[in-house]
Amino acid sequence: MDDSLASPFNLPDGDVTYIWTGSRWAYLAVVLDLFARKPVGWAMSFAPDSELTAKALQMAWELRGHPKQVMFHSDQGSHYTSRQYRQALWRYQMTQSISRRGNCWDNSPMERFFRSLKTEWVPTTGYQSFSTAQSAIIRYITHYYSGYKTSLV
Repeated sequence: MDDSLASPFNLPDGDVTYIWTGSRWAYLAVVLDLFARKPVGWAMSFAPDSELTAKALQMAWELRGHPKQVMFHSDQGSHYTSRQYRQALWRYQMTQSISRRGNCWDNSPMERFFRSLKTEWVPTTGYQSFSTAQSAIIRYITHYYSGYKTSLV
């Protein structure tokens, strides 16, 4: 393994999933630090667009101290390939890496995180409201998941 990659936030990974919030779907964008195996950025909205993914990226970039020369990995979703998102990556001096078409294994750490979220935390019927979902998911990310992963390391 290249030693330059073995440091925090050199390999962030991002993806979007959906959560039922009473009367409609909400979307959750998460940025996972592959080195620390922790979510470091997230955002929720009713639209799975570039604004959502850019908010999660901005949070991760700020929480990790404005790192440079980072390679950000994601799938080929339009919210990651849009001009707005590519401009955010450029602004943060990040290089984009995109999964190969039809290859979910490239983004398996994010798929694993979302599977854990949905099987360990999200009620099978979803949440009653957006605000309830948002506060519960933030609690999962900041306390349950991050604390659990820290104890494994």
